[in-house]
Amino acid sequence: MFLKKNILLLFFALVVANLFGQKDTISTKNKKSDLKIKGKLKIQQGIYDPLAPSKAAFYSAIFPGMGQAYNKKYWKVPIVWGALAIPAYYYQINNSDYKRYRTAYRLRKAGLQDEFTLDDGTEVISLTTLETAQETLQENRDFSLLSGIIVYVLQILEASVNAHLLQFNTDDNLSLRPTFMADPVKFEAPTVGLKFKYTF
Repeated sequence: MFLKKNILLLFFALVVANLFGQKDTISTKNKKSDLKIKGKLKIQQGIYDPLAPSKAAFYSAIFPGMGQAYNKKYWKVPIVWGALAIPAYYYQINNSDYKRYRTAYRLRKAGLQDEFTLDDGTEVISLTTLETAQETLQENRDFSLLSGIIVYVLQILEASVNAHLLQFNTDDNLSLRPTFMADPVKFEAPTVGLKFKYTF
């Protein structure tokens, strides 16, 4: 019974609040076709371009670093290329070494001479070491590929976020100014605190 009374009271309060709420002062009788504009309509373009982040992301997806160039951050382009070149280099090195050890392992399993077996039949690297080297190089190769994909996605995100941030107001009044103030009461044992001050 108590629950029913509370629900009924809440329902009544919502209905009363809606009855005494503000009414829309704009007339709904006018239609778009009834509106007439005299003279030429001038639309001022604002600073904000909603398509800029998507363009920057698209350019970066097509060619890495192109989104950063679109944002006019030319100094970031060599950083993106270098960040993508490092995993690509290590992928190529690990992949070629993996193929070498894999070929040697297969030849040795077939009873043939491989590059790690001398002419007199002595093995420089054992069969177990060849198998372990293959596993390690395969893991390194896959890690290099994953690192390259992550860097590729991050440079797309960076271009998009940078295009968003370039359109925001960066007035000096919006800056953060950290200051250090000594506590006169506890001068011997300094304390650390954080204070935010908003000025408009």
